[in-house]
Amino acid sequence: MLSFAKYIGGSPTNTSVGASRLGLRTGLVTRVGADHFGRFIREQLQREGVDVQGVLTDPARLTALVFLGIRDPDTFPLIFYREDCADMALAADDLDPAFIASASAVLVNGTHLSTPSVFAASVRACEIARASGGRVVFDIDYRPVLWGLAGKDRGEDRFVAAAAVTERLQQVLPLCDLVVGTEEEIHILGGSTDTTTALRAIRARTPALLVCKRGALGCSAFPGDIPDSLDQGVVGRGFEVEVFNVLGAGDAFMAGFLRGWLRGEPLETSCGYANACGAIVVSRHGCSPAMPTWDELQAFLVAEQRPYLLRDDAALEQLHWASTRSGQWDELTVLAMDHRSQFETLCEQLGADPARIQAFKALALQAVHQLAEGDPRFGVLLDGRFGMRGLEAAADTPYWIGRPIERPGSRPLEFECSADVATELATWPANHVVKCLAFYHPDDPQDLRERQERQLLRLQDAARKTRHELLVEIIATRHGPVDETTVSRVLQRLYDLGMRPDWWKLEPSDSLAAWDRVQATIEANDPRCRGVVLLGLSAPEDELVAGFAVAARSPIIKGFAVGRTIWADAAEQWLAGRIDDEAAIADLVRRFGVLVDAWRDARAEQPLQRGTA
Repeated sequence: MLSFAKYIGGSPTNTSVGASRLGLRTGLVTRVGADHFGRFIREQLQREGVDVQGVLTDPARLTALVFLGIRDPDTFPLIFYREDCADMALAADDLDPAFIASASAVLVNGTHLSTPSVFAASVRACEIARASGGRVVFDIDYRPVLWGLAGKDRGEDRFVAAAAVTERLQQVLPLCDLVVGTEEEIHILGGSTDTTTALRAIRARTPALLVCKRGALGCSAFPGDIPDSLDQGVVGRGFEVEVFNVLGAGDAFMAGFLRGWLRGEPLETSCGYANACGAIVVSRHGCSPAMPTWDELQAFLVAEQRPYLLRDDAALEQLHWASTRSGQWDELTVLAMDHRSQFETLCEQLGADPARIQAFKALALQAVHQLAEGDPRFGVLLDGRFGMRGLEAAADTPYWIGRPIERPGSRPLEFECSADVATELATWPANHVVKCLAFYHPDDPQDLRERQERQLLRLQDAARKTRHELLVEIIATRHGPVDETTVSRVLQRLYDLGMRPDWWKLEPSDSLAAWDRVQATIEANDPRCRGVVLLGLSAPEDELVAGFAVAARSPIIKGFAVGRTIWADAAEQWLAGRIDDEAAIADLVRRFGVLVDAWRDARAEQPLQRGTA
C-alpha cells in the first residue's frame, strides 16, 4: 500500500461526526495530544459542528494513531499506535458535570473500558447523565488487541473469548438504556458464542433496548424478552451494496439509529436509518468523511433503484460532496494575482528580473490582510510558480484561497503540471481551491470543444479524489460573438457532461437577462453550487463598478475575483523600482478597497431577484 489519507477517527469521534451530519447536536469528551494531530482533530470536529469543549489537550501524551489497510472486501488490516496515548488517559476528573448533564444522551464505548481511568470516567459520565434525566447508550465496540488479547499485528481481529473482559463490560449494563453491537460483540458482552444465549445473559442484567448488527442482513432489535431467533425481533433489513471498506460502518449505523431513536421515531424507522447509513459508509473510503448527511440519507432511502457499486451513483456522490463541504460564502471578494505570463511580459518590458515576481506576489496577502483584518469573506488567488510564498503564508489565515492549475493561455486546455493532474493536486493543501480557466465558446469546433471538455472532466475527477474544491473560469468573448444566451449555453453543456464545479468564475455582463439565464441554469442543474464570482479582464475600475450594479441583483453571484485592475499599476511601479513594498501594499489596498465597497454598495442598494444571497 503506497497511498494514505488523513482522517479523524475512533468510534466515538466517527459517531459524533455522523450524528452531527444527520442533524443531532453532538459533543465529544476525550483527550488529544498537544501536537499537530490533536489540533487537526479539534479543528475538524469544529468544522463538522461537533462541540469540542470536552476535548482536552494532554501535553504529556501524543494523539492516538491508527493505520487502516484496504486489501480486499474481507481483509482490512489495522495497526494501532495507542501506547500511553492521550485519549486512554482520560480521567473522571476531566469531566464537566454541567456539560454531561446538558446532553439528552451519553454514549460510551467498550474499547475505553479497557483501562481503569477511562472506565471510571465512562461510568461517571453515565451516572451524571442518568441523574440529570438523560439516557445512556453503550456501543460494545470490542477490539481484542486493545485488551491485550491479540498480537499487535492483529488489530483487525474481532473476537477472542475472555471472561475478564465480559465481566468488565457487564459492569456498565445496569446504567444503560440502549446497547448496540455486532454478533461477535454480543458474544463477548454476554459471555457466550451462541447469540441468543448471549442476548439473554445481557437481558438478565439490563432492561435496555438491545440492537444486534448483522452486516448485510441488517439488524435485529429487542425491546423486551429475547426470542428464540434473531429474526423474531424487530428486524431492519439491510441494503445490498458492494463492500469497499467495513471500517466506520458500525459507527455510521449508530449515528443513524440515534437520529431516529433520540427523536422518538418508531423502532423500525431507526433501524432503517441505521442500516442505510452503514450501507453508504461501507461503499466508500474512510470513516468519518464517508458519513452521510441527513439530505443524503433521505435521497438514499427514497431511491427506487440503487447501483450495487454505490460509488457509481453520481447523484448521491455529488450530494455527499456538496453537503459535507465546510464553510459558506454569501459574499466573496478576492484579490486575483495568479497571473504568470502577464508578469513575465511586464518584466520583459521593464527589464526587471523575473525572480522578483515572487517577492511582489507575497505582498498580495499582506494587502488582503490589511484590508480584511481577518474577515473570511475575503480571498486571494495565487499561483504555485510565482506566488508560493503567499500561498504558504495564507495557510494560517481564514481567507478563501484559490490556485490555478491551467497552463496560461492554453487552448485547448492544458495543465501546468505533470501528465497526471491528480498527483499534482495530491501535493496541495486541502484548503486550496483548484482554479481552472478555459477559453471556451459554445460554438467552437466540435473537436476543440471535446478536447477541452475531456480535460475539465479529468480535472474534476482528480479534484474530487483529492478532496479539493474546484472553480471553473469561463472566458467566451475572445473566440466568438456573445449574447444573453452564450454563457448559460456553456454552463448547460458542461452540466450535461457531468461537470459540477463548486464555483464558477464568469465574465462581467451588463445584461440582466444573461444573468437570469445563468442563475436559472445553475439552479436547475446544481442548486448546491457555491456560486459565481466575477472576473475583471483588466477592465477599468469604473466599468467594473458599473457592471456590479447589474450583477449584484443576482443572488447566485457572490462577489468578484479581480486582478490586473487592482495590481497592474503597483506591479509596474514596484518592479521598476519606483516604489517600495509599503507603497505597493498601500496602492493594492486602496484599489481593492474601492471595488469591495462598490460591490457591497451595489448589493445593498438593489433588491435581489430571487430569494436571498
